[in-house]
Amino acid sequence: MHISTIEKWEKTVVWFFNLDGWNLDWTGKGYKHYDASGYTPKGHPCVIEMKFRTKYYEDKMLEKYKYDELMKMDKNIVKLYFVNDPKGNFLFWLNKIKLPKPVKMYCPDTTMWTKKRLLKPVYLLEENQASKINLNL
Repeated sequence: MHISTIEKWEKTVVWFFNLDGWNLDWTGKGYKHYDASGYTPKGHPCVIEMKFRTKYYEDKMLEKYKYDELMKMDKNIVKLYFVNDPKGNFLFWLNKIKLPKPVKMYCPDTTMWTKKRLLKPVYLLEENQASKINLNL
């Protein structure tokens, strides 16, 4: 999957959320630990990290590093993790989620633009921990 395709998907997610009362801006250009920022429909400041998977996995993987960076932000900012996969769209509200113990998995060293893999600590989030936006049934 090419970076330009992912950027289009991120922008599309922002657009759809905004149709539903959110007030988000895409922040994908540059180096940030999230892909969108703005406000929830209730007016709370928020950031959203997004992942687009071409394969379905029952557990949704979140790198511990990404989570830690998001949680360093002001405690009043709502931190969200959006995952799209062949089964559907899942939104995790990270501020309130009970995380499992991290496990180590081999992951690309930088998202998808390399073949090099590193052993990284990750959280495996269960689907039932997410607000399901839609399922592709």
